[in-house]
Amino acid sequence: MTLLRALDLVGCAVFAVSGALAAGRKRLDLLGVVVVAVATAIGGGTIRDVLLDRHPIFWIDDPAYLYVTVVAALATPALARVRRPPNDALQIADALGLALFAVSGAQIAERAGLAPAVVVLMGTITGVAGGVVRDVLSAEIPLILRRGNLYASAAIAGTAAYVVLEMLGVERRVASFLGMATVASLRLASIVWGLRLPVFHFPDDPEAPAA
Repeated sequence: MTLLRALDLVGCAVFAVSGALAAGRKRLDLLGVVVVAVATAIGGGTIRDVLLDRHPIFWIDDPAYLYVTVVAALATPALARVRRPPNDALQIADALGLALFAVSGAQIAERAGLAPAVVVLMGTITGVAGGVVRDVLSAEIPLILRRGNLYASAAIAGTAAYVVLEMLGVERRVASFLGMATVASLRLASIVWGLRLPVFHFPDDPEAPAA
């Protein structure tokens, strides 16, 4: 199994868990859990493949992605009955999925011979789009749109780090793990310590954050 395929499969499983947890918070039935989990797991990669005109779409070409996603989706409520997941389990699972998918998406774009800026963009789309689909299906404001949240910015930073490291001659496997570590670290820092981007506002805005 190649590193790229392994990252994709693990990313699918982790994002499926985040989708299943989101569905559980909305008290959906088992079918609803699977639907949200599958949409979360394959959403970003599907949009990437459509934009890159890759056919067949990755999960159609290799149904193992669907099998892994469905198993992870069904296992989540089963395990949750044994032990209730922590309150921040959804965000942690999402952070890990974001890291895995962002770098794997960048690698796919890189193999297509695209420019570095496009590689970063495709990696970011792969990482964030599934979470957007999950949040929309769960009737939540997508994380990418929440004020000052380090989400897409974490994916951009990690994929950019991956691309720059490779350009500097760092071995691909090492660059991949460092890129994923960058994404996960920034996202987890936002969750745990409230690290945020500066918010643009006008001085006379009554809703502006206090200085």
